[in-house]
Amino acid sequence: MMVADLTWPEAGDLGNSGALLAVPVGSTEQHGPHLPVSTDTDLAVALCTGLAGRRPGVLVAPPVAYGASGEHSGFPGTLSIGQAALELLIVELCRSATATFERIVLVNGHGGNVEPLRRAVALLRSESRDIRLFLPRYAGDAHAGRTETSLQLHLSPERVHLGKARPGDTRPLADVLPQLRAGGVKAVSANGVLGDPTGAVAAEGERLLGELVTQLFDQVRQWWPEPVERIRP
Repeated sequence: MMVADLTWPEAGDLGNSGALLAVPVGSTEQHGPHLPVSTDTDLAVALCTGLAGRRPGVLVAPPVAYGASGEHSGFPGTLSIGQAALELLIVELCRSATATFERIVLVNGHGGNVEPLRRAVALLRSESRDIRLFLPRYAGDAHAGRTETSLQLHLSPERVHLGKARPGDTRPLADVLPQLRAGGVKAVSANGVLGDPTGAVAAEGERLLGELVTQLFDQVRQWWPEPVERIRP
């Protein structure tokens, strides 16, 4: 169920029933010449909707589609708000949301968001707000490589330009981190790819998404063990 589809009385009824609010947090940033700039947000939304499909009483908030993407500056289409702004946005958003929903899980889709999200959650929890952060864990290319391309082929294949997919810097992330920190992605990859998207397939993305939804489901179940009956408006 999507919060954006509800009226305020419906949202109030669901909040009173103990519903969990899942907030997708992504980014709008370059993902090579073959993937849309919404790729990280698309993943975060898919994880939240996947959780809602498996667990009664979960509502999906409209996504936070802007994140801390300064490392992708220099590539057209990247729209970054930086760490400080993201941290403040999440703090104020969750302060507002806890007036309706007792529990909130932030579902992150972009690695550059991790530190500001952790700081925001620490502050919110110090205010006795029941907020949790989910960070998907998976092996694969660092950025716009086979892993993300496979995920996007599963989620929205019509938006993937496989004919334009080319390898970028294929070195392990640990080897390129010093250059990345100093000069951003453009310092190591002219096309914005960290990895090799060739060979990506939708079936691989479908399998990985299922694993990530299971990770999220299991984390939420440990924190929120009692089922909540879904109320339909």
